[in-house]
Amino acid sequence: MPQLVLVNPQIPPNTGNIARTCAATRTDLHLVEPLGFEITDRYLKRAGLDYWPYVSLKIHPSIEAFIEFHQQQPGRWVGFSVKGTCSHFDFQFQADDWLLFGSETQGLPAAILQQCAATVYIPMSEPGVRSLNLSVSAAIGLFEARRQLVLD
Repeated sequence: MPQLVLVNPQIPPNTGNIARTCAATRTDLHLVEPLGFEITDRYLKRAGLDYWPYVSLKIHPSIEAFIEFHQQQPGRWVGFSVKGTCSHFDFQFQADDWLLFGSETQGLPAAILQQCAATVYIPMSEPGVRSLNLSVSAAIGLFEARRQLVLD
């Protein structure tokens, strides 16, 4: 099953909403520090409601620690970015993919994008809109992967 990775998220309610989505879909959630908030933040907890016990959460103290952790696991990195080379609709997801999302303000760092097996984007019709909300993007990416893989 795909796993969701947030690299340096900054806004607690976004991470809380993503955690809630992960709880509902039984998707592992990885947070890569530094975070723009404390894990005990009340807005983070509020957005996740009382679903936190259902979240399989792993916090990595740095991108280097996450890379080391991932090297012991199967699966490729799929980076979501407005700079992606393939629409997420056209991309063929695999069950062991790791879906990577960057911070709300910076996106995924270039060094991380370079390490991804693929970079995908979510098409937007209005060219004046720079990006979607992180929690919306994560849900769109995760549910498209799940749709392709026919996961319940």
